[in-house]
Amino acid sequence: MADDPDTQAPQAPQDPVAKLEVRERVARLGGGPIQARAGAEAVAKLEQKSAAALTKLEGAGRQSAHARIELLLDAGSFVELDRFVTSQCADFGMQQKQTYGDGVVTGYGTIDGRRVFVFAQRPDVFGGSLGWAHAEKICKVMDKAMEVGAPVIGLNDSGGARIQEGVAALGGYAEIFKRNVLSSGVVPQISVVLGPCAGGAVYSPALTDFVLMVEKSSYMFITGPDVIKTVTHEEVTKEALGGAMTHNEKSGVGHFACADEAAALALTRELLGFMPSNNMEPPPTRETSDPTDRVCEELASLVPENPNKPYDIRTLIESIADDGVFLEIQEHHAKNIVVGYVRIDGHPVGVVANQPLVLAGCLDIDASVKAARFVRTCDAFNTPLLTLVDVPGFLPGTEQEYGGIIRHGAKLLYAFTEATVPKVTLVTRKAYGGAYDVMASKHIRGDINLAYPTAEIAVMGAEGAVNIIFRRQIAGAEDPEGERARLIADYRRLFASPYKAAEFGFLDRVIMPRETRRVLVDSFGLLRNKRQENPPKKHGNIPL
Repeated sequence: MADDPDTQAPQAPQDPVAKLEVRERVARLGGGPIQARAGAEAVAKLEQKSAAALTKLEGAGRQSAHARIELLLDAGSFVELDRFVTSQCADFGMQQKQTYGDGVVTGYGTIDGRRVFVFAQRPDVFGGSLGWAHAEKICKVMDKAMEVGAPVIGLNDSGGARIQEGVAALGGYAEIFKRNVLSSGVVPQISVVLGPCAGGAVYSPALTDFVLMVEKSSYMFITGPDVIKTVTHEEVTKEALGGAMTHNEKSGVGHFACADEAAALALTRELLGFMPSNNMEPPPTRETSDPTDRVCEELASLVPENPNKPYDIRTLIESIADDGVFLEIQEHHAKNIVVGYVRIDGHPVGVVANQPLVLAGCLDIDASVKAARFVRTCDAFNTPLLTLVDVPGFLPGTEQEYGGIIRHGAKLLYAFTEATVPKVTLVTRKAYGGAYDVMASKHIRGDINLAYPTAEIAVMGAEGAVNIIFRRQIAGAEDPEGERARLIADYRRLFASPYKAAEFGFLDRVIMPRETRRVLVDSFGLLRNKRQENPPKKHGNIPL
């Protein structure tokens, strides 16, 4: 009993309830057993230290872990777990620095009444660095989430592995990564990056379904600017290397760039509203007063008569969505394709759409990867897919070929073919070449395939096709240009329409644009109880 710490604290409260209250207060302030046993003076000093740390965070546009959790979850719903867990590391004097919670707050609560698990790293404790106890706490909530079938939300703010713990910290990361992989496609995993996320810390967010970042205050990189300068002699700022816009525009690692922490946490709540709690449930529905038979008059003139004139596909998406609400994913990356969530008749639907405003809607490497990942996310969580097609083909060029457009384009083909959720496809204008096949065509298990009267479905555009098919005929004509024009007009009559595809049964219906919402409501309603399974196998081998 001589070594019992509670018997060595004459200044500390002796009443069990009072001792619990002190320990809880110390834990929230970022202190540990030493302060909890030392009495009121030590707690007062800890309060001053905590207040100074919070002021510093707020000055950088950041908040405490507890404040972040309160913003994220329904009021009063958070239940904290493992509040008194401490590191058992004995090296480098770490026993004298033991801190309750070990730099991460974990537990569960609700969002819109639905159960979620959450962990929030504490930048005011060891810089949010990860040690073994820290990792074990995160692993516990991840395991519980899998057991009860609930989403996991990580609020990341960490300098990386805790160097003093050496391989134990690395092992902790690997334990988290393992759970990220095993949880993938079982429960939704969302990462909100609210500060630095460096070294091993970046891999967990990369393994989750969605990554949200905050402009000017969150960063993700494997190695920081100082190391890069030493090794490669490149000079780069943290913002340019791994800031929110870098990862949202260039790398595609980020899915959302938010103005501040409050916006990021509010968006997390909105995003989760489109996803089920687990892969055994349908996505949550929401009542709407938007009529299911609403006529979309604005769509009658959306697609220009000139086949080379662009238009914004978002106009169509917002027109058919309940109340015009469209949550776009990866808005800043690969803008030639648009992906995101809408609700149609109250039911969440994932949208994949070519964007004629950018690169004429061509598919390239980044667009293929972006869309493929989103398709697989929707399929994993039972979310029907709407594909809007206006694609002249895959982007040509040596840069694309050398970069592997063949295998990256195959990812999208693979994703659509593999998906067993209801799939409705609408061709608004061009659907040329292999891109026609890839964009959820009837041939890769599209359930209902529709087209506007403006649809053009062919191997290629009329000009290119005529130049190949009738090269000799044009060259031998008395009026080559006149003959070319005549042949182009004939080709367009035959193929620059949806009717040849409809004759083969590759299209189920040709519809008027103004009827789009009504037809989509009917189509997804028809498919609501669809049942389809893939052949039994361990897993497929998606092109990488």
